[in-house]
Amino acid sequence: MKALPIGIQTFSKIREGDYLYIDKTKEALDLIKNYEYVFLSRPRRFGKSLFLDTLKNIFEGNKKFFEGLYIYDKYDWSQKYPVVKIDWRSTTKIDEIIIDFKRILKENALNLGITLEEDEYTNQFRELIQKVYKKYNQKVVVLIDEYDKPILDHISNIEVAKGAREILRRVYTELKANDAYLRFVFLTGISKFSKASIFSGLNNLEDISLNPDFGNICGYTHENIKNEFFEYSKDYDLEKIKEWYNGYYFLKDRIYNPFDILKLFKYKRFKNYWWESGQAYSLIELLKSRNYYFPKIANIRVDERVIESFDIEKLKIESLLFQTGYLTIKNVYEKRLGYEYELKIPNLEVQVSLSNLIIDYLTNQTTLRLDFEDKIYEALLQSNLNTLKETLQALFASIPYNNYVKNEIGEYEGYYASVLFSYFYALGIDLIAEDVNSYGRIDLTLLLEDKIYIIEFKVDSNEALKQIKEKGYFKKYLNKNKKIYLVGITFDSKTKNIKSFEWERVEN
Repeated sequence: MKALPIGIQTFSKIREGDYLYIDKTKEALDLIKNYEYVFLSRPRRFGKSLFLDTLKNIFEGNKKFFEGLYIYDKYDWSQKYPVVKIDWRSTTKIDEIIIDFKRILKENALNLGITLEEDEYTNQFRELIQKVYKKYNQKVVVLIDEYDKPILDHISNIEVAKGAREILRRVYTELKANDAYLRFVFLTGISKFSKASIFSGLNNLEDISLNPDFGNICGYTHENIKNEFFEYSKDYDLEKIKEWYNGYYFLKDRIYNPFDILKLFKYKRFKNYWWESGQAYSLIELLKSRNYYFPKIANIRVDERVIESFDIEKLKIESLLFQTGYLTIKNVYEKRLGYEYELKIPNLEVQVSLSNLIIDYLTNQTTLRLDFEDKIYEALLQSNLNTLKETLQALFASIPYNNYVKNEIGEYEGYYASVLFSYFYALGIDLIAEDVNSYGRIDLTLLLEDKIYIIEFKVDSNEALKQIKEKGYFKKYLNKNKKIYLVGITFDSKTKNIKSFEWERVEN
């Protein structure tokens, strides 16, 4: 079996070491032939850096690395271009961005055999491009990896993030100013800041992030798992792999994050590999600063303005969740003046991990959480509503009082719904939050294999079950050959616990 290229983002190393490689050179050739300024957004660990390095090797004419790949006999390898590669991944501190950028420019100058004399960083960038063009008598290729990292590292501090954005805006403005010397420009990143905020003047930058032709440009398809990864996947339940890690959608095929698949086949265990490699706690800090109603995560529709870009000053949580990979596209609806996107959590890994993180934040029940999850799951499976009531009462009773008052989220009614939503979602249960039908809006619907739970929440009111029955929320699920349970839960704002828990079974 070919070795797994875990953590390898250098194309030549993969090819020389005979590592397993999923051919992306068809997309690379399409870009080289038909585009000049390209932008690609994908979540972290999706293979953006490897694809960028693949482009670098093509432009440098390293034909020997491409034998057996799609592009091998379709590209004119006599065409060789000097390449400037800028990688922001090592930049972390705001006061070191310019220092790091100068270091990157000097490394490129050394590799390309020129000397930089300018001192100011944008002048150095311009000098590098023009001197390389002059020395090689050939237009220059500029490849920029993680173009937005200096901003995203400080996204929870708007003023610092704005400072980073201004530095980067000045850098990228030089690309437009030096258009006459450039053959091809390719930028990758996680976020999609609006052109006005960071790519001012770069009007010819084409965003391929949601272009169906490039939907699979990064990541693995299920066909890749069955074919190229056959020696690794043949002893696995492929449907289980799909449930755990598949689901990301960029308008072509449903795809996998490569990091998950490579780790799964190396360690032979289903774990939250991609999730554990990131820093999701910064996301929670942002969510809590906005008093975000967590059940919204399971039922989001946005227009294309939200999904395609965001600005620091007007940051939409849904934009950040999508672009960082915690949400993906479920469906696309064509509207009169554009498109509407229905978003969802991509797979079981993200669903369970994000839910548990929210539980820890909302309840501080890090050590008790697993016990509560087990009891809730068994009660739902066995339709034991009395046990469910007792478990939920114990759950809320164990939340430290200061957890309600230490941050603003504990002061509004959605807190209770957010806690229960997160616990149910952490079980991997199929659920619908704010389930809309012709009779009204159901707070929460749980869909198990042979039963359905329709749940309504109230605070300081005993009208929850009555509302479900009077509005006929359950009628849309009749004739589904499933047991239907109606559950009305009332919370007491003074005791911070369940005041009333009523339920009935509907006969189909």
